Amino acid sequence: MKHASRKPSEAAPHRLGALAKLPVFLDLDGKRAVLAGGSAGAAWKAELLAAAGADVAIYAEATDSEMLALLDRGAAAGNLVWHDRPWSIDIFAGAAIAVGDFEDHAEAKAFRCAAKAAGVPVNTVDKPETCDFQFGSIVNRSPVVIGISTDGAAPILGQAIRRRIEMLIPPTLAGWAGRAQAIRERMMAALKPGPERRRFWEDFAESAFRERPEIASDRTIDIRIAESRSGQTGARGRVTLVGAGPGDADLLTIKAVRALQSADVILFDDLVSEEVLELARREAKRMMVGKRGQRDSCSQADINALMLKLARQGKHVVRLKSGDPMVFGRAGEEISALEAAGIPVTVVPGVTSAQAMAAALNRSLTHRDHAQSLTLMTGHSRKGELPETIDWHRAAARNATVVIYMGAKQAAGIRAKLEAEGLSPATPVVAIASISRPDEARWCGPLADLVAGIATLPEGAPVLIGIGDVFGGLAAAEELPRAARR
Repeated sequence: MKHASRKPSEAAPHRLGALAKLPVFLDLDGKRAVLAGGSAGAAWKAELLAAAGADVAIYAEATDSEMLALLDRGAAAGNLVWHDRPWSIDIFAGAAIAVGDFEDHAEAKAFRCAAKAAGVPVNTVDKPETCDFQFGSIVNRSPVVIGISTDGAAPILGQAIRRRIEMLIPPTLAGWAGRAQAIRERMMAALKPGPERRRFWEDFAESAFRERPEIASDRTIDIRIAESRSGQTGARGRVTLVGAGPGDADLLTIKAVRALQSADVILFDDLVSEEVLELARREAKRMMVGKRGQRDSCSQADINALMLKLARQGKHVVRLKSGDPMVFGRAGEEISALEAAGIPVTVVPGVTSAQAMAAALNRSLTHRDHAQSLTLMTGHSRKGELPETIDWHRAAARNATVVIYMGAKQAAGIRAKLEAEGLSPATPVVAIASISRPDEARWCGPLADLVAGIATLPEGAPVLIGIGDVFGGLAAAEELPRAARR
């Protein structure tokens, strides 16, 4: 059977999905707003309206303490005037918006009818059936304003979403948006419509999420305008070394999440969890470079070369490392290679495994009754053996806490070295595999049993060993289910 060939055709435009409400942004600067009610909820709405520049007339015989406090301190913008009387149908003249807070549904309905008769859009607090519009949750980086609506179905969910958005958007964004307003006419006059202007604004927008607004000086703007004309904008690659923490995504810093959200390429280690990677920008290319002790890995030279190659292509490269980049993360070698090549590099610290251990066990690593020093050491050298330069005499001090990274394979040697320096075989020890992850496993016991204890942990899992009196008394706690310990 002969099939007719398909010819290229233009696809139909994607249809916009249904909207529960149309998000709009209303200009209230210098306009009259009326508000009926003196409750705490009414005070919040009054402050919100005034912050948008409105002249707010408040009608209420009784006022809550929060309303009185607002009237006393004033709002960030606009005006607040309290009228000690109930609302009436004559208050809507010249108003741009009306808000009421009522316990009685009949009064809320009457307020809406009066406002509608005067042609004024109305909102009644917590009574969606008498509302023309809803406020929703707000992220304020003015002049950048983000509104979040759940159509009144789940206001608490809207607040939770707001908190997460606020975490990702730096407060300095407000300064960048203000700077954009200030330079807009100058940029429009200097650059042609189309690619030139788009290059400028794309570079400007990326800077807003990684630099402070002071960097956008007049001289810097002139340089960026010239680069946009020549097409050079966007050629400045950079690398950010980011600490992914021990595994639990909740332990990431806000700055780490922001870096992941702005990455073009992410080079991550074998120990970085999927939960952490899920927080990255969806468009970012992800490449596992597999740095893990005593396993097949990419060579450090290959990783350095890859970072340089990608950065020279103008990309923002995030080098995502388990724990903290500066604690046994080979960050020094990577920083040296990048700086030697003139590639900008910054570091975002992370929660190192020793900190996660202390938190998981509810034990201070420097409890003043037990330890006056804290030593973090690696359990293997470049050759995979115990490093020859470790000061075992210092590590064996009775007033010290020692945390050993990547030491599971060298447990026998660690025990022998410490006992040879006089540390008691009864010294408390804890070993934790896959710290902070769902498959976390623990062993507690005396130094004498360290090798046998390590053998009870999952083979191949990353293991952290803690040694010192601060870990005393943990054995009984280990009998509890892990969920109960948390």
